[in-house]
Amino acid sequence: MCMRWARQAALMLIAALGACTTATAQPGEPASAPPATDVASPALARPFYNRGVAYYRAGQFDLAIAEFEQAVRLDPHSALAYLDRGNAYSGKGDRDRAIADFSEAIRLDPNYAYAFGNRGRAYYLKGELDRAIADLDRAIRLNPKNPIPLNTRGAVYDKKGQRDLAMADYDEAIRLDPNYVNALVNRGSDRILERQYVAGIADLDQAIRVNPKYDRAFSTRGAAYVTTGQPDRGIEDLDAAIRLNPNDAYAFNYRGFGYAAKGQNDRAIKDYDEAIRLRPDYEMAFNNRGRAYAAKHQPELAFLDFDEALRLHAKSRAP
Repeated sequence: MCMRWARQAALMLIAALGACTTATAQPGEPASAPPATDVASPALARPFYNRGVAYYRAGQFDLAIAEFEQAVRLDPHSALAYLDRGNAYSGKGDRDRAIADFSEAIRLDPNYAYAFGNRGRAYYLKGELDRAIADLDRAIRLNPKNPIPLNTRGAVYDKKGQRDLAMADYDEAIRLDPNYVNALVNRGSDRILERQYVAGIADLDQAIRVNPKYDRAFSTRGAAYVTTGQPDRGIEDLDAAIRLNPNDAYAFNYRGFGYAAKGQNDRAIKDYDEAIRLRPDYEMAFNNRGRAYAAKHQPELAFLDFDEALRLHAKSRAP
């Protein structure tokens, strides 16, 4: 029974991680190196900049932007103030304004590696992948010992379907910083996609040792365990992921699949319901819930879910 579920799960995990790994390669990534504690600028600008840094670190991005605006007004030649205002805009999800500020920082300092790296990340998040790679290439040339742009470029290559190049970047990022959690999770995800389960899980183990509160590491490892016919271990990890992030539709979907593998279809359906509530376009969750309804001999509900999964699949492939 477990082997049959493992074969089905392997196909599903490959599809899921192909979308999830690259889409979620950067979540939680710092927008830049930690902002400096001071700024080389006219004396009047300095306290505004420092207040902006404090608000930025506290996640109060609107207040940070207001302070950085005062710093920029008083010291319009400060590339650092533009960089960190761009980081605050990026924190709000305003990619266009972030890119404008990073571009101004680059105009003021054409060799500003962090500005190129952060603008490259913003382009990646906008889906402008070629522009992202151009900026990240420049950031890496300017500062080849910084693992952050390497990890970001790896995520871009993953998004472009160039997994070998992505893996090479993750390898180098981890060589530079063996405890770089985001790169460990990204490489682990790609190894699992390549069915290198032992190596992939080892990367995720290390990520969890470094940061035992990183939900994505638990959800990815849990999905891998479910895929390899270990639903109990998978459910344990997915429980942890959901405790850390109750809005993780991916974790609910895979925990549901783990319950289904154990024949607990009612619990599985409850998890699929939550996954779909959190992400109404989650094709895989509809397909999985349909399977669970079919196992419960409820064909009408099963076909409704299968039809919705097909509709979502067609929509995702539409030009």
